[in-house]
Amino acid sequence: MKKALFLLFLLPLFAMAQDKGIHFEHGLSWKEIQAKAKAENKYIFIDCFTTWCGPCKYMTANIFPQQEVGDFFNSKFINVKLQMDVTEGDNEEVKKWYEDAKAIGEQYSVRAYPTFLFFAPDGKVVHRMVGGGEAEAFIARSKEALDPGKQYYVQLAKYEQGNKDEAFLRSFALTALNAYDAKTAQAVSKEYFDTQKDLFTKDNLDMLAKFTRTSKDKGFAIFLNESAKANKVLGKGKSEAIVGGIVSNEEIYPKIFKKDAGAPDWAALQSELAAKYPKLADELVAKSKVIYYANKKDAENSVSAIVAYMKKYSDKASPMDLNQFAWTIFESCKDMKCVEEALEWSKRSFAENQDPNFMDTYANLLYKLGRKDEAIAWQEKAVNLAKDKKPLEETLNKMKKGEKTWN
Repeated sequence: MKKALFLLFLLPLFAMAQDKGIHFEHGLSWKEIQAKAKAENKYIFIDCFTTWCGPCKYMTANIFPQQEVGDFFNSKFINVKLQMDVTEGDNEEVKKWYEDAKAIGEQYSVRAYPTFLFFAPDGKVVHRMVGGGEAEAFIARSKEALDPGKQYYVQLAKYEQGNKDEAFLRSFALTALNAYDAKTAQAVSKEYFDTQKDLFTKDNLDMLAKFTRTSKDKGFAIFLNESAKANKVLGKGKSEAIVGGIVSNEEIYPKIFKKDAGAPDWAALQSELAAKYPKLADELVAKSKVIYYANKKDAENSVSAIVAYMKKYSDKASPMDLNQFAWTIFESCKDMKCVEEALEWSKRSFAENQDPNFMDTYANLLYKLGRKDEAIAWQEKAVNLAKDKKPLEETLNKMKKGEKTWN
């Protein structure tokens, strides 16, 4: 009896906990959702998600249940979760929405997840957002759906109606890019750049970099052929990084990662690239080797490729590169001379950002080199800076016990 009474006592508390976050509608069709929104004079919020999407799961588990998020969305919107993929485990409610989910996805070009769609009380789409975020920022972005001056589809209508004001074109091109409306973003950005007499201002080059995704885009030729001029504005190596990324995606990765292609002919690939991009070929092939062997989980060749790349292009490595290279050496290299080299890369990786995970790499390298006290001191710093302390604390405890932290 006591147990039963205890459970009864908990039920109201459980209900309160469930009510804290966003209340998503259940059992209603798309037409019924629209009718309810109109009757209650509320906007509609649709979370377009898939079952395999990591950021979607994060939003559902960590953001939507929060009190402040629920307070905002429940007061302003009729809320709907819309599964965009089809799985064997789908329940009847999900199945009933299959047809509408497909239609909504096609009509509003839902290509990335999560995509959030917002409709006015009259059922007219007004806004879209792509990608999640923490509660405060997510609410701030979502408020734009209620502001006609910021609503995406309102801005799109202005563009389609002929608004060619220079400032509007610039602003809307960036808005379309953030909304993952690639076709519109490219069209608007082209019109904006056509209005500009000087593309080498800081603002224009920054924008050009955002819209240079392929070798056919306007900015590619500029960053390739006038890199020195652009780098004076953007910073050392910026043009080469943009061009290198595009060339890798178009010329290298389709060949080395082609299904059933076998081992790459690196010499032939370098020869082909040198004919088109002589200044970049050697570096791009060297970096591609690192990526290829890491993808293939080939530890021996990964180490060799990293060491070769760093001997020539150490100054080109980003903090993320430095950390990843150092961690690969920590896990796979048995030569302590190699580990010593990686220690310097690792220290550079967090020199300006104090990333606790990068510090963890540095501490592990110290530990593998037998410098236990230094390793523990750095690992403690990493733990103190980390939000998710558990994995770093586990490593710290192993260090204190004298246990191996590598396989």
